[in-house]
Amino acid sequence: MSQEMVVPGRVGLPVATGLQMKTRNPVGVWIGLPLITLGIYHLVWYYKIHAEMAQLDRRRVVPVAGPMLVLLLLGWTFVAPLVSYFGTGRRIANSQRSAGIPVTCSPGVGLLLMFVFGLGTLYYQSELNKITASYGATPVGAQVNLFA
Repeated sequence: MSQEMVVPGRVGLPVATGLQMKTRNPVGVWIGLPLITLGIYHLVWYYKIHAEMAQLDRRRVVPVAGPMLVLLLLGWTFVAPLVSYFGTGRRIANSQRSAGIPVTCSPGVGLLLMFVFGLGTLYYQSELNKITASYGATPVGAQVNLFA
């Protein structure tokens, strides 16, 4: 008989496992690297965070290439990128829920911040960093417990 133990700061007992995501500097993601790479890094970052969220919780369907392709191929439209950014906020909130931490990511706030100097990127990366911080010094790609 296996004994489940309650992890401090988490809601409930572990129910699954996933892989730890990477902690990134929000300012670097928001302005530094996109400026240096003429905007290409934003697409790379967008792809990577979706790939990491998919690996964090394999119980949820997280599109990996689709959101990045929406920005790349449909960025000229007005609605498609907005839908994609809003969906990303929902996926980050679901990842926070899976990590067993309080859900603080608001898709609406992230979407609105995209209109203010692209601050939604800074906001979303800060919210993702809360997930990685909740697992302490766990290395990237290491197995972590999921709670909800």
